[in-house]
Amino acid sequence: MKTSLPKESEIQRSWYLVDAAGKPLGRLAVKIANLLRGRHKVTISPSIDTGDFVVVINAKDVKLTGSKDAQKVYQRYTGFRSGHRSTTVAMMRERHPDRIIKKAVEGMLPGNKMSTKVIKRLKVFAGAEHSHAAQNPKVIELK
Repeated sequence: MKTSLPKESEIQRSWYLVDAAGKPLGRLAVKIANLLRGRHKVTISPSIDTGDFVVVINAKDVKLTGSKDAQKVYQRYTGFRSGHRSTTVAMMRERHPDRIIKKAVEGMLPGNKMSTKVIKRLKVFAGAEHSHAAQNPKVIELK
């Protein structure tokens, strides 16, 4: 039996639409990361990017368990002295609700060069309207 690797010209990328309203953040991020990496396809290879495009709507309505809205903190550093910045999930949900899902999915991807290419295929929208209707994305119901 011979192992075959897909060529770049043979890769077919599909579009998927995911509704995040009422879904737990972690479980949603795992399913989205698997779609982006192409883990659901037969032609998966760790060194070749075979993933699909994912459009996520209703990012502002994603569910977090417990009291994570007030306790979970996103931290970053600006690069300057005293440049430590921290933001809670509640503040992030008000200002940039799409970044909650984007950061969760980034954390589920491996830390290599391919993950920067993969994360560009994730499109997250705070509300129900999105600008990728022309691609006819397949609606997926994630449980």
